[in-house]
Amino acid sequence: MTASKIEPAVRLALSVGPVLYHWPRETLLRFYAELADSPADTVVLGESVCARRRELRLDDWLALGRELVAAGKEVVLVAQALIESEADLRLLERQGEQDEFAVEAGDASALQLLAGRVPLVLGPHLNIYSREALREHADLGATRWVAPVELPLDALGLVNPPADPVRTPQGQAITTEAWVFGRLPLAFSARCFTARHHRRSKDDCAYRCLDDPDGLLVSSTEGQPFLVLNGPQTQSATVQNLLHDGPALRAAGVSRLRLSPCAQGFMQVLQDFDAVMNAGLSAVGRASAWAGLGVPANSSNGFAHRRAGMTWSVE
Repeated sequence: MTASKIEPAVRLALSVGPVLYHWPRETLLRFYAELADSPADTVVLGESVCARRRELRLDDWLALGRELVAAGKEVVLVAQALIESEADLRLLERQGEQDEFAVEAGDASALQLLAGRVPLVLGPHLNIYSREALREHADLGATRWVAPVELPLDALGLVNPPADPVRTPQGQAITTEAWVFGRLPLAFSARCFTARHHRRSKDDCAYRCLDDPDGLLVSSTEGQPFLVLNGPQTQSATVQNLLHDGPALRAAGVSRLRLSPCAQGFMQVLQDFDAVMNAGLSAVGRASAWAGLGVPANSSNGFAHRRAGMTWSVE
């Protein structure tokens, strides 16, 4: 690893996304205790994938959020990405009733219920692919946009140009957050693929996803890693890694970096992104060392550069 250093212009905030997998309660609490002493600026809390995963309840998340705020972190609650039942709506209603934290909306139903009640963050699963769409959502009071994971970096700069950002009716500029690390969420379904893999029904899943702290890898007939099953969510088998793309991220107007947690080695990943993006240190050799810490292998950055999503190249 070289010791070369380039001073960055403006700090890029590090935002730790919600844990997308089913981890035991003790594992979650230990993870967030470590985050309290990390370079993370923002921590997104809550369950966004499956309503059956309830290791922590809303009151637990709120208490955890207060602890992280006391440690100097900004906290955002996350709404479920796929609202399926009255119970899901009741939870969403309770998130709208609390007045401590902003809420990241996962779908249009969340937007309609939360708008005007709590500060809004636009999650990556909303279909926002144009400046006009972002402006429409800004009118609802949203002040932050997490771009869809498949949107190329140059397209981000067209949707929300750094020189002319979309603004709320009050004149506040919308900030852009890009997904820079983690397996990419590709789709959601009412069917639980993990339960089906184990020949169980969704309502009698026995919480088998607890066995797969980074999801269940699916390979093609040729034996190549292809997708990851995570309950009702389908993810990429590769891990999005934009550690080498600081200049392109800044040129696109990105001011916040979304890192999605993995079960092992995540704190080192977070430190490396801070070192490269904000301390100006070299990215060379850092990602290759992650595998030894248990970080899922096979980086990709194709979507960011208008190529096939699972491809990887460093220019």
